[in-house]
Amino acid sequence: MSPADQPDEHLVVFTPSGRRGQIATGTTLLDAARRLGVDLDSVCGGRGICGRCQVEPTFGDFAKHGMTVAEDHVSPRGTVEDSYRGRRPLAGSHRLACAATVCGDLVVDVPAGSQVHRQVVRKEVDLGDLELDPVLVLRLVEVPEATLDESIGEVRRLLEALDDQWGLTGISVDDRIVAELQAALGMGRRTITVAIRDDNLVVAAWPGLRDRALGVAIDVGSTTIAGHLCDLATGTVLATAGAMNPQIRFGEDLMSRVSYVMMNPGGEVALTNAVREVLDGLLGDLCEQAGADRDEVLELVLVGNPVMHHLFLGYDPTPLGGAPFALAVDGALDLTAHDLDLDAHAATRVHVLPCIAGHVGADTAAVILATRPHEADDVYLVVDVGTNAEIVLAGGGRVLAASSPTGPAFEGAQISAGQRATVGAIERVRIDPATGEPRIRVIGVEAWSDEEGFAEGVASTGVTGICGSGIIEVVAELWLAGLMTADGVIGGDGTMPSDRIEADGRTFSYLLHDPGDGGERLLVTQNDIRAIQLAKAALYAGIRLLMDHLAIDRIDRIGLAGAFGSHIDTVRATVLGLVPDCDPDRVTSVGNAAGAGAVMALLSRRARTEIQDVVGRIEKIETALEPSFQAHFVDAMAIPHRTAEYPGLSSRITLPERPAISTTGPKRSGRRRRRAATGEESNV
Repeated sequence: MSPADQPDEHLVVFTPSGRRGQIATGTTLLDAARRLGVDLDSVCGGRGICGRCQVEPTFGDFAKHGMTVAEDHVSPRGTVEDSYRGRRPLAGSHRLACAATVCGDLVVDVPAGSQVHRQVVRKEVDLGDLELDPVLVLRLVEVPEATLDESIGEVRRLLEALDDQWGLTGISVDDRIVAELQAALGMGRRTITVAIRDDNLVVAAWPGLRDRALGVAIDVGSTTIAGHLCDLATGTVLATAGAMNPQIRFGEDLMSRVSYVMMNPGGEVALTNAVREVLDGLLGDLCEQAGADRDEVLELVLVGNPVMHHLFLGYDPTPLGGAPFALAVDGALDLTAHDLDLDAHAATRVHVLPCIAGHVGADTAAVILATRPHEADDVYLVVDVGTNAEIVLAGGGRVLAASSPTGPAFEGAQISAGQRATVGAIERVRIDPATGEPRIRVIGVEAWSDEEGFAEGVASTGVTGICGSGIIEVVAELWLAGLMTADGVIGGDGTMPSDRIEADGRTFSYLLHDPGDGGERLLVTQNDIRAIQLAKAALYAGIRLLMDHLAIDRIDRIGLAGAFGSHIDTVRATVLGLVPDCDPDRVTSVGNAAGAGAVMALLSRRARTEIQDVVGRIEKIETALEPSFQAHFVDAMAIPHRTAEYPGLSSRITLPERPAISTTGPKRSGRRRRRAATGEESNV
């Protein structure tokens, strides 16, 4: 067919979106995608240098579309594609959509990596099927030179160029980056990359082509602060880092920090300065880890419980110390990094998720965003286990939320041999019910202590302490092995004798690890047991209150979140009575859900809008004001519970009979009672 005989328009179909339409001969695939509303990325605006717009034309017979596509229906590779040397090489039959043109009917596949609103899954924070909806976009633009006969400034020249080259109108430039814009225009020979936030504000400018902008999501916990550095355009998590919250020196739990402020007028300034200093250091660590500059970080998302929220924002937390637990502000906030004393780009914005109630904060909003209990069609419980446990219960179209003051015991604090989850810490414990002898596994070593390779694995670090998951397991195992009563007395009446149980003043302790070379012996003390009992009872009581409000006695599904949520043994957590009974197969770890939710809010504008809407519909329960909390708390002090039945757990593991409540010391005689076989549980 001669060129004169070729039709002026051809049917072009884009997959996987299914968008189709008649496109004129000679139109670039990038322009065709824009006309048809196809989600196709581009930073350079069709100059063939960013590589973001890669597509893959497909050829053959397509009965579904009623068309046949030949290879000459798209233009051959030309100079632009042959000379392309960007970060994303043209692999296989991929083409640059800005260079390839329509010559006939076409079916064009848009790979996930070329979509702006692409689906991303990141194991580091488990984002699920998050659809990217970038807060920031990058655009390469050529700004005309100033002339003597035109008396307009560089800002207006930029805005006119964005309108002319990208069709962007209603744009303004952040006043704080005007000098930066001038410098970029000079160094880039009038070709610059700008970052546009929310489709209306230019917030950064660089000379030449810049193909990435970064963001950081930070979960400010009472004990631990964790951050994730992400590429805003791709959703890639580039670095993850954590730090201890230095406010611990002012008080281990939230109320003790509030008390410090109450008793020390102006004390909130010291607490605020301490957490901001760590946030700034964490930002630097993340950038160093990823080989990035601080100036590349243009967006931050912060979440935390209400006390942390108020302290890093510089608000007085004392109203949260007593009824009615009034928040200074409950809605989402948008601030600048400089407002929080963070060393970042002048236009870096900090987005803070909304708080839910006086004791249920932005971190819980992030958990909800990540776990989506509001979409559940069953009774779904989500618990973020930490110093201040957040509880969300959904069922029957309702979502309830509360917090419970568990303290830092679950994170290794207040435990005699407790420590953070670092190399050398005991994270798994099994106790033989026949001998009372323990097996342990430590972080950084795959082998258990009774397996080959353990001694070699711990030779350099030693066994240094017990982290949160380890202390949960050892308390549960002490009861399962018959070495501790249901009321938490080590070696109490009715328990079995063991050489591992040692006198410790007026109480007794269990020897968990003895290096045998003069090194430090690790004991589980009676005070350790009490700390765990108090923490788990507070958590269970909070859950029970929400169940009362929802008028249910059974939970269908439980998700355990928190800093160690991905490592916790869900069966042992249920044995301990951390949560009510449930089908063991439906008690799962959901990992660091608060951190995941923060990352989701960082990468998606839709996520920010959604969580603000959901938060407005949540029913808030203040456990401190509930008259039945104390009764639930007392019953929950027993292991697993004083009265509650555990049929689901009993289907997986044989539980000891509940002995009479006792406070007597250990016996040194009598036969050992063997625990019945527990299937797969006995092997781990």
